[in-house]
Amino acid sequence: MDRVALRGLKARGHHGVFPREREEGQTFIVDLVLGLDTRPAAADDDLAKTVHYGIVAEEVVAAVQGEPVDLIETLAERIAQVCLKHEGVQEVEVCVHKPDAPITVPFDDVTITITRSRA
Repeated sequence: MDRVALRGLKARGHHGVFPREREEGQTFIVDLVLGLDTRPAAADDDLAKTVHYGIVAEEVVAAVQGEPVDLIETLAERIAQVCLKHEGVQEVEVCVHKPDAPITVPFDDVTITITRSRA
């Protein structure tokens, strides 16, 4: 399976369990790896035979900006389902970064990484 990666998609969302997170929002960063067969697209040099990663990026940002959820696990699942709606995508790895998580000690990032497939 071939892989198309999108790294560092940024969007502001209002996800989290604390009222401040819901009210003020924060930046979330999403990395995606889409698993698909790119041979048909490459053979014919045809965008219609692969995934349009620009559209996927827009849909993922819309998901992050959308209806708030408590957990980044839930957000990652929502994003995975958005990606799997694209016909050629057989598998997706989603990593959601929450660099401004409400943690009281110094840290660089909080992430959740999930892998989902059509099977």
